[in-house]
This record gives sequence, C-alpha cells and structure tokens, in this order.
Amino acid sequence: MSELPDLSAQKPYALDQLAQLQGKIIQLSKSMVLQRARIERCRQSDLAAARDIYAELSRTRETLVETLAQVQLFLMEMEEYVLAKVSGQLRQGLAGFALMSTGYKSVYEALSRFASSLPVGQKTNAAVVGRLMNNIKLGYYPTDPDNIDLLLRGIKFPEGVTTNLLDPCCGCGKALRQLAQGNNCYAYGVELDESRAEEAQTRLHRVGFGSFFHSSISREAFHLLFLNPPYLSVINENGGRSRHEKRFLIESLPALAYGGLLIYVIPYYRLTPDICRILVDNFDDLTVWRFTESEFRKFKQVAVLGVRKPRGTELQDTLWLEELASAPMSIRSLTEMPEERYALPDHTIEVNAFKGERFNQKELEQQLRRCNSFAQMMARSELDSGVKRPLLPLSISQIGLIGGSGMINGLIACDTPHIIKGRIVKVIRTESEEKFSAQGNHIGSEVKETITNKMIFNVLTPNGFKALT
Repeated sequence: MSELPDLSAQKPYALDQLAQLQGKIIQLSKSMVLQRARIERCRQSDLAAARDIYAELSRTRETLVETLAQVQLFLMEMEEYVLAKVSGQLRQGLAGFALMSTGYKSVYEALSRFASSLPVGQKTNAAVVGRLMNNIKLGYYPTDPDNIDLLLRGIKFPEGVTTNLLDPCCGCGKALRQLAQGNNCYAYGVELDESRAEEAQTRLHRVGFGSFFHSSISREAFHLLFLNPPYLSVINENGGRSRHEKRFLIESLPALAYGGLLIYVIPYYRLTPDICRILVDNFDDLTVWRFTESEFRKFKQVAVLGVRKPRGTELQDTLWLEELASAPMSIRSLTEMPEERYALPDHTIEVNAFKGERFNQKELEQQLRRCNSFAQMMARSELDSGVKRPLLPLSISQIGLIGGSGMINGLIACDTPHIIKGRIVKVIRTESEEKFSAQGNHIGSEVKETITNKMIFNVLTPNGFKALT
C-alpha cells in the first residue's frame, strides 16, 4: 500500500519556483546590460563579433520573456493578481524593446524592482500559503454542482446505449454521480485517499483504491473522461517537481475512446503552451468555457471540452488556445453553452480491465461476479444431479456404506412401494475375563469393551414399520 507524502516536508510548488525565478530575472537583466555594452565596444573594431553578441543578446531577451511568463502563472496561483498583471506588462514591453536602444538602465531598474517585490521569504503571504497547503492536504478540488448542471446540459447521451464514464481523481464521487445519474451510465472512479474512496463507493458503480498512475484500466473503453485534477503540485523530500494537471491529462487520455468526450477542469492560467499542445494534438472541436462568476472569482476555473481524435503528423496551431490564458474575460461562460453541444459515441464499449492500485474487497466481489471460471467451479455437475446406477450389483458392505451416507434414503418405487432410511449406530459389547494366579487363586477380572458400527434400515411399508439390521 502506497503512503501519502509527509506534508511537513513540503511547500507550495509556486512559492519554490518564484524564489528560483527571482534570481533568474536579476541575472538575465544584468546579462542583457553587459551584452549591449559589449556590442557597443565591438561595433567599430570587430563587426562579426558584434553580430554574434547581438544574437546572444536576442536569445537572452527571449529567455527573460519566457521567465516573466512563468512568473505570471505562479503569481496568479499565489493570488498575487496585481503583481501578475505587472509581470504581463513587463513581458510585453520587453518583447517589443529595441535591442540596440540606449535605454537599458530603465529596463534593468524596472525588472530589478519587480524581482525584489516578488512574494518570497518574509514577503510571503502566510494566509495564502496556509490555504494552498490546506488544499494540498485535501488532495482534490470538488467541482461546483451548479457548473456540473451546466456541463450536463451541453452533453447528448445516446439512446439505448449504456455509456462508460471515468473520473481518474474522483474524490467522494459527487461530480461523476451527478453526471451519470438518470443518463443510463456506468460510473468508474479512482481515488488515492481511502476514506474518500470508500465514500465514493456509495455513489459510483466501480471505484479503484490508490493512485491512478498505478491502476490497471482498459484503453479506449470510456465514452466520457471527466478530469478535474489537483493543480497545486508540491516540492517534496525527494525533489519531485511534476505538475499533476499535465500528468493526469497525459496518462488518462488513453482510456478515452476515439470520438469520446473530454471534460478538463483547470484554472485558466494553466492553459500553458505544453498543455495546449497536448489538447490540440489529441482533440477536435475544442472549446473553453468559464465557470460562473462566483466560482470563477474563487478558483479561476474553466472547462475545456473536446472530442478525442487520432494524432496526426501535421502540427496544429495552439496560439488561439494559449491566448485565452492572458484574456480570461474573453472566455465564454458555461451559461452560454448550447444544449447537447457534444454527443457521446452511440455504441457499447466493454471495460475489460478496471483495478485500482490497492486491494479493495468490493472491487474483488465485482471481479468474481464477472469471472466465468469461478461460476464453473461452484456449479453442480451432471454426476451430482443425475440418476446414479451401479455398473455391477452392490455387495453387502457397499450397501452398508451407501445406506449410512444417506444416498439411498427416500421413496423406493417398486411393486411394493416403501420409504427407507439408513442410519449407522454404535454398538458397545462388554466382555469380562476372570484372572487366576499360577497357584489357582482368583486375582480379579479384566473387562473389555468393543465398539462396532451397526447398519440399520428403517422401512415404512403399507403394512407397517420394519427395522432391518
């Protein structure tokens, strides 16, 4: 059984990354100033060297722009929205800055002031960190029921087909139950936390206990994949730094059937280029919908919907999707989603394998019900139920054994019908032997008991009762 990591050794991923990126911004800013000065020195004496330094300066600027984009995402995660806006402005200004300009001093000072204002060390908002760590301990993010209702309105379930729904991090199972209830669905969930998994078993048809990443689940077996993964990764004692919203997307995608529907719930600012590339390469008819106002203010969540397609060889444009991360208010609200916007596949699919990482008694019961070998093992054979006729006449001893076992009890249909019941009783025989000495004197007696089995057939005939021994 895998164990949850020690939370005392963790801190929010965003906080750790901001501390590292702070130093990177200062270092890259200094490098740009020095490279520009080197170009000026080489312009008259070594034009080729000046061109090389200019190319190096251009690459430094590109790295710094990318760094500011990363900082903006982590600031939003830390709920530092004013600084996140400043980071975006600096990124846009730097991307359009003329590299041969002489105004590097003001650029360097602006970037230095920004880096020094980042919420690291003593400037960290303890209340925000507390909320983030509390979310990490909870380990999942329940989806608001009102927004689930809006998503449901946009799904068309096929008539007469039982569809398979999967939630790889189902929590207590409430969201998936809401999607499945009344729509002829079979709901499958996986949950790491055992207490939540046990609760989910009261709502879903099948629940796998343990990590989704170590579960065994059929490929291309689900009509709908509902994915609301944890998006606050942590730095733990072994140095792991993976973002779970990306890992869950990559590793759960194979379970979705081609033509199946993905519902991917993440904060809008996590529509990073790598996430957008995965979505565009694997899904057609992609749309993004903003959660309703109250929920969006709290969690900044959007729902990305798309239909799974085979991967092509030609790269598709992702810029339109990436731009939504910088303009969230341009994302349409879920209240605007048309009814039955997406239709699920209209054919039945078998889920042949579904097993969580850890042993689950109820899941074992489900597997035994589906196992033909187990049913065959417990079935009665024809020899048990058919009429048994001996090949040769029975001997007296064989009749006794069969009669004592009860195999010839019951009604005997013949010229003289009768009812017979055999039973075995114990018979004790006592024998006494007198003992005498060599001189003929009586010295006592020795008593011996012998226990034997006696076969009795009780027979009820039309003429009365008889006992045969």
